[in-house]
Amino acid sequence: MNSTTHKKIILSTVLLITSLFLLLVGIVLVAIVFTFPKLPDLDKITDYKPSMPMKIYSQDNVLIGQYGIEKRTFTKIGDFPDVLKYAVLAAEDKRFYKHKGVDTTGMLRAFISNFVSGEIGQGASTITQQVAKNFFLTNERTYKRKFYEMLLAFKIEMTLTKDQILELYFNQIYLGQKAYGFTAAAEAYFDKPVQNLTIAESAMLAGLPKAPSAFNPIVNPQRARQRQLYVLGNMLSEGWITQEKYNEAINQQLTYKEGGSDEKVNEDSLYVAEMVRRQLHDRYGDDIYRSGYRVYTTITIKNQKAATQALRRSLLSNSPKGNFRGAEAYYNLSNINPENLETTALNYLSAHHTVQGQIPAIVIEANPKKIKLLTENHKDPIVLTGASLNFISKAINNKKMGNKQVTVGSVIRLYRTKNGWSITQPPELEGSIISLDTRTGAVLAVVGGFDFFAKQFNRAIQAYRQPGSTFKPFVYSAAINKGYTTGTIVNDSPTSFGRYSPRNAGGGYSGPITIREALYRSKNVVAVKVLNSIGIGYAHKYVQRFGFKEKNISKDLTMVLGSGQATPLEMARGYAVFANGGFLVEPYVIDRIYDSRGQLIAQTKPLIAGVNAPRTIDPKNAFIMYKMLQDVIQYGTARAAQAIGRNDVGGKTGTTNDQKDAWFVGFNTRVVTAVYIGYDRPKSMGRMGYGGRIALPIWVEYMRTALRGMPVEQPKQPKNINVQNGSYSINGKTMEGVKLDSQTPAPTNNDNNQPSTNLDNLF
Repeated sequence: MNSTTHKKIILSTVLLITSLFLLLVGIVLVAIVFTFPKLPDLDKITDYKPSMPMKIYSQDNVLIGQYGIEKRTFTKIGDFPDVLKYAVLAAEDKRFYKHKGVDTTGMLRAFISNFVSGEIGQGASTITQQVAKNFFLTNERTYKRKFYEMLLAFKIEMTLTKDQILELYFNQIYLGQKAYGFTAAAEAYFDKPVQNLTIAESAMLAGLPKAPSAFNPIVNPQRARQRQLYVLGNMLSEGWITQEKYNEAINQQLTYKEGGSDEKVNEDSLYVAEMVRRQLHDRYGDDIYRSGYRVYTTITIKNQKAATQALRRSLLSNSPKGNFRGAEAYYNLSNINPENLETTALNYLSAHHTVQGQIPAIVIEANPKKIKLLTENHKDPIVLTGASLNFISKAINNKKMGNKQVTVGSVIRLYRTKNGWSITQPPELEGSIISLDTRTGAVLAVVGGFDFFAKQFNRAIQAYRQPGSTFKPFVYSAAINKGYTTGTIVNDSPTSFGRYSPRNAGGGYSGPITIREALYRSKNVVAVKVLNSIGIGYAHKYVQRFGFKEKNISKDLTMVLGSGQATPLEMARGYAVFANGGFLVEPYVIDRIYDSRGQLIAQTKPLIAGVNAPRTIDPKNAFIMYKMLQDVIQYGTARAAQAIGRNDVGGKTGTTNDQKDAWFVGFNTRVVTAVYIGYDRPKSMGRMGYGGRIALPIWVEYMRTALRGMPVEQPKQPKNINVQNGSYSINGKTMEGVKLDSQTPAPTNNDNNQPSTNLDNLF
């Protein structure tokens, strides 16, 4: 072949290659021209609203609830430490600040590698391309998807600054351990704020985006270490860290967070968090789980802890020990490989929680002489033998009990003693406590039962039970509104109203007594006579001023004995009217809400007594009732409340027939608290089931904390109140404009006053 022919071949080849290249460029340009306008709008990232869990806090900034699938906390790019930024660039995109969305050098290298191997193994994606993929594309590995990714990267770079792109990446990327974004990852892996990460920790987290599962340091420590060293090496070669810092980083021993990735939630406040979740979900739906809302409640951890401990201690100490009721759960472990038995059993056990020292344990071996159990926080199995099995002996492998038997896979409760371990069980007795600010209705504390994990039913706001004698003050308030004074005398003697014959608790009678004394001694007969004298219809309408629903109020003579239904929340709200001078406030638990960027978006503007709350009873009436309810503590059925060491408190006990429901509602001028105790399936609590015996001590224990540091403050006496020999009256006039004699009008027999239920012994 002569030189001329050779030159022609070379020229033809060059022309062919050039033509093919130009053709390829033309095709690409045409594709870009036709494709670019069809690319999606960038609203998703220009108006970035990351999916973030809703977090609920106490008033004193303690996390009490977190709801949402993606654990993420939005953080501005300027708030991330430089060391983490360098680590991420070293791992993912060293030329990030130099390219325009696509790193052509890296792309060419990846193309050659993929062409040689025949597979799409390397992506050479820049951080901008990863943002494009994460927000707009799927994970499929095709050239078409890659082409779209590159075009989107160019479009993003034309729209956003480099720091804005990096901010999106740092907040959106999934990093394992349920953590989305580097702020959540710092908490999940190292239990620290992202700003406090060391170089070594930053390099470890920076290695995660490539493959969160493969490089998870908790699951795959060796592969994670290799990835960390790669990142640190790049940081050193790029001059982002010194040799000294590099050496220090590779030698740092990392310590990882125990117990999962979730932030620690205060477990004394779970009922509060659930109240908030339900309220917001009813209004906004499932969007709350992605909203990133930071919701601040009205409660404080100090009050919540005091309320929780007071209620739980009482329920445990007053619940009948009785017989073992059976295992609380059962998991079938029969088909589990013996080598995996303990791991599987502990996985099941993680759904159960320690409450008041009662530790859940799962049985892995059971016979009448010995049972072996596992607990989450003890490495070795616990073995119980001999007398320690007496409590559950009849339940061990007792097939008649079904899933309640104690067998392999059963969950029971243990508690530590000085001599080792003992078997226990949660109390069957239940109850609740709720505390409000009397002036605003703000919830100060609420506990809806012994164990939120076992049952989320909140007895403080959902349980409608008979309030017993705690309802009497509302009817006495109606009587004062009709012209009664605290010195009005009523004959405490046997009487009948048709077929209905009310009786006092204990059966005794005191003859003529004042209504003041009748209230603090909780005389049922006097209360019924007072109601009869003022009229059932009048009283039925009047007591609704305290916020009670008409349908839940009995419309007969047993109304005054609390035969209707009310929740502890409603009772606390009603008593707040006496405490605040006659205003009906609206209870609320959400104080304010911030969006994911920290902007205040909502704040409760409460109805405030004396400002904008509706007046529902005369202030003179409220004052007289306050003084009468103080007498209940000074001289009556609630004398045990004197242990609180204050003389500005008032309240009333309540117990229903056969001691099925026990109550105490008490207050001072600032705080009102209602306590309810009873079985979920009503039955007698026995001799301990009186309000003054079982509910009142809970109130005292809680209020010691709630009122600590609060000055003693007596209610202000309104004008036109006459005080004579300890008796309070309103200048001898009725608030209805009707003059009454000092003696109660005699009750009349009226078959229309038949009670709907026979509640003779309400106390």
